[in-house]
Amino acid sequence: MLERLNQAMGHIEDRLDQVLDVAAVARVAATSEYHLRRMFSALAGMPLSEYVRRRRLTVAGAEVLAGREPLLDIAVRYGYGSGEAFARAFRAMHGVGPGEARRTGAALVSQPRLSFRLTVEGNSSMRYRVVDRPAFTVVGPRARVPLVHAGPNQAIIDFVRGIDPGTLKRLEELSDQEPRGVVAVCDDLDPSRAEGTGLDYYHGVITSALPSAPGPRGTTALPVPAGTWAVFTTSGPAPRAIQELWRDVFGEWFPSNPYRGRPGPEILRVRPSPDGASAEAELWLPVEREAG
Repeated sequence: MLERLNQAMGHIEDRLDQVLDVAAVARVAATSEYHLRRMFSALAGMPLSEYVRRRRLTVAGAEVLAGREPLLDIAVRYGYGSGEAFARAFRAMHGVGPGEARRTGAALVSQPRLSFRLTVEGNSSMRYRVVDRPAFTVVGPRARVPLVHAGPNQAIIDFVRGIDPGTLKRLEELSDQEPRGVVAVCDDLDPSRAEGTGLDYYHGVITSALPSAPGPRGTTALPVPAGTWAVFTTSGPAPRAIQELWRDVFGEWFPSNPYRGRPGPEILRVRPSPDGASAEAELWLPVEREAG
């Protein structure tokens, strides 16, 4: 997978002066658009669209400093419809406008071309299983919250604190599917996975009892069709063990296994120790086998 991803990076590099065709890039990577965006965001720490924007402005910056072409020609080549739009984007990245940069030879910011490699630590084995599941329903209180890449998500923390304990108790009685008990479910994420974009967060349970029967008041039902899931488990210091699990799934497991992510909710079950210092976690991700 990483070799194909690096080929896709070369494809992008050769076409920085063209409209980004994510479908074509995904074909070079021999995967789906959904999985390409998810893998890139997890490995690079930024959305694919943001990387391409920064690479374009890096190359454009070199052409601005070279002084051989009018600024408007450079702006149009890299996808900006006007000199004003180019100047705003240029300043946002480089901290200086293109005209001033050309006049003064100012130092500019550079986004290096990315390449990916797999680093094998060899000090732990990832525990996982792949299961086919019939359709089920997620039911629980739901909130639209911003995506946070690192650190606590205060919007989720505040939302969970505001849930009536009686509602959670009634929900636990509906839990009849793995993973059992109250879980955290993220759905309808923006394809870019950019920091601050929205997602639907459910604090609820997995059940087969809905949607034929109504859930507790104040809850929302999310029907999930049948499909294949990769289930990862870990235990250790909290929250480090859970953060490292996400890192290892996308940095090691996906590149080494014939599966790719598919659209669907992401489910996390966490059981902290009595003192909160450690936790056991189970992460469910919707997957499908890579073609061929």
